[in-house]
Order: sequence, then structure tokens, then C-alpha cells
Amino acid sequence: MNLLQPFRALSGRQRHVFLACFLAWSLDAFDFFLLTFCLDSVRATFHLSLAVVAEALFWTLAMRPVGALLFGTLAERYGRRPALLLNIVFSCLFGLASAFAASWPVFLFFRAAYGMAMGGEWGVGAALVMETLPTKVRGFFSGLLQEGYVIGNLLAAAVAGLFGLAIAHLHPAGFAGSWRMLFLIGLLPAPPVLYLIKRTDESPIWESRRQSRLPRGARPREPILDRVRQGARLGVRFGGMFLFLTLLMFAFNSFSHGSQDLYPEYLRHDKRMSLPLVSVVAMAGSLGALLGGLVYGTLSERLGRRKTIVVAALLAIPVIPLWAWSHTAAVLAAGGFLMQFMVQGAWGVIPVHLNELAPPAVRAVFPGVAYQLGNLLASRNGVFQAEIAAHFYQGRLAPVMAWTVLLVGCLVAVVTWLGPEAKGADLSSVEVAE
Repeated sequence: MNLLQPFRALSGRQRHVFLACFLAWSLDAFDFFLLTFCLDSVRATFHLSLAVVAEALFWTLAMRPVGALLFGTLAERYGRRPALLLNIVFSCLFGLASAFAASWPVFLFFRAAYGMAMGGEWGVGAALVMETLPTKVRGFFSGLLQEGYVIGNLLAAAVAGLFGLAIAHLHPAGFAGSWRMLFLIGLLPAPPVLYLIKRTDESPIWESRRQSRLPRGARPREPILDRVRQGARLGVRFGGMFLFLTLLMFAFNSFSHGSQDLYPEYLRHDKRMSLPLVSVVAMAGSLGALLGGLVYGTLSERLGRRKTIVVAALLAIPVIPLWAWSHTAAVLAAGGFLMQFMVQGAWGVIPVHLNELAPPAVRAVFPGVAYQLGNLLASRNGVFQAEIAAHFYQGRLAPVMAWTVLLVGCLVAVVTWLGPEAKGADLSSVEVAE
């Protein structure tokens, strides 16, 4: 696969739009995953258990549907670019506030508010990208866009590892408040991302629709009964699709968060690894995820969206023993690479798949809210995993994570296969592909 060929198919303006949205998603993921690498430090600061501290992950995920609805609605009304810009500003503000939280309730509030800001970015950014890029390269750039999340995770692992080495050198006994500095470091990439978004062009499809809207007084009047009937038909049609996508995204979010969020904690407590070594293993997983998103995203142009997702989800299952039950850091890194190659490979198809299935008039809202509602349903995954491990496995996370991947991988495959597909749909059309 020639990785440069899809980029050659883009104009300079299209490359700029993609880069801005990719980096915006990476920035949000970077801030989110920093917390997964400093759960120990946070619970030491506030004197809490792992299950209680995992509530911060839950509330970040739980508030994302609110952000998807809020910022998606703004994007439909005022445009994708201003909504995305506002979105990143809010996420940076609440990320900064998290670093100065004086108590656990305040910290929890700021992480929930950050989750709301984070929740709006994916839907708005994905709509802007998919409405701007050529149809023939959607699969590739869908995979690459989704892996902005992985790049954020990779950067968080690298920063946490380097920071852990510095803390070990400066404070051999540890430094309980080190997580605050990590959150401040998490803001460093924000200025260039904001600059790129500010200079990004608006979605040509959104601009076209805005210019073609008739003034309110010039709209032809329809009989009220006809409008009610039309609304009912659209409600049934889109309502069924929305429920399906929400279920699909519940399965997908359980798949990713179930294999990612507590994995650093598993390496530290089950395998007794140092933070720098944990970061190396996590980075191997992130590299696998990045490559998987590109490979499966591109493959979806040949196999179709559904078949590609099913293959990736089912291939994650044979990797479980290597990923969860190995004993050396090198083999665990190999297992992490392969696991995230499959998990995020399946995820790489999602931006294009959801945008092709979404009603054009609400493309910035529909996929994003379905995504984040599915995320809400899966948001207590980390809490449940920690509680089950504490009650049934003496705190060991390996068996809980193994069962999670087995069950959820099958769920992703089944739900995807039973659902629709609209590969190659015309995103400028006013109708939804069947």
C-alpha cells in the first residue's frame, strides 16, 4: 500500500482541513489518556481506591453525548469550523482547570466538563473531513482520522514515561502531586491546533446548503397534515438507524475502552512494571493501533465497511492470551501491538461508515450523538472492570480484561453484520443511502 498516494489525491486546502481535524482529535485524546497513566498519583493525592478514581473516566465518557449534541447543533447552524474552534477552546480550559482541582469533587466536576467538550469534537471534525475529502479516499482517511485518538494515546504514554523517569530521578520516593504537572503539559499542543483550525476552510457541502436555503417567507407552504406525515416517516426511518448506530457504538466503545483504559494499571499492578516500562508497552499498542486503522480503513474500500469491521473484531480474540497472559515486557508489547491493530483497525472504518449512513441535514449531530450515547452506555466499563477484579480475582485485571475482549469482540462482529452499509454514498445528496 502506497501511503503517499491518498495524500496526492488531495488539494492543499483538503490536506489542511484533514490535518486540523486530525490534530484536534489527537489533542483531546492526549488529555484523556494522560489520566489513565496517573490514576495511582491521583488516588494517592485524594486518598481513594482505584474503583473510585475510575469514576473520573466514567464521568468524562458520560458527558460526551451532551457535548456531541451541543456542538453538533452549533455546527449545523453556524458551520463546522467555528463549532470545532469553540470546542477545542472549551476542552483546553477544562483540562487546565483539572490541574488545579483542590478536592476530589472539584476534580470530578472538571473532568465531566472536559468530557462534554471532548464529546463534541469527533462528530464535528468527522463531518468536516468527510464532506471535504474525495469519495475514493474516504476509507484511508477515515482510518487515519480515527487514529488521531491513538496518536493522543501514544503521546500520553511517551510523556508519562519521560515524566515518570524525571520524577524518579528528582523524587526517588515518588511525588503524589505529579499528575497536576502532566495536565499542564497536556496543554502545550493546543496553540498550534487552534491556529490550524482558525485557518481551516468551511465544509463545501455545508456552505452549499447554507447558500441554497430559501428565506423563511419564500418557502412554499405545505398542508399541515402532509408535513406531519413526512415528519413521521422520517422519524421512523432515522429513528431506527439512530438506535442501531447507538447500539453499534456501545459495542465499539466497550471494545476500545475495555482493552485500553485500565491496561496501564494492569501492567503496573498485575505485572509490577515501572511507569517508564508501562509507557513503552503502551506505545507498542498505540503503534499497532495506528497501523491497524490505516490498513483496515483502506481495506474497507475493497471489502466493504461491514465485512472489514467483522474481520478485525474477530481476529482480536486469538490475540487475548498473548495480550493478557504473557509474562515478559517484550511479549506483552507484541500482544498489545496485535490487539490494538485489530481493535483500532475495526475503529478505523467508523468515521466513514457512520457519516455515510447519516442523514445529510444533521451529519454533524447524528453520528456524533450516536457515537457518544454508545460511549455513555459503555462509560462505566472501567469501573465495572476494577470492581469485578477486586471482588472475584483479588484485584487482578487480566481475567476481567480477557473476558471483556472475548465477549465484546463477538458483539461488535454480530451487530455490524446485521446492520446496513452505504459505502460510497454521495455525502452532498439530500437523501440517505439505503
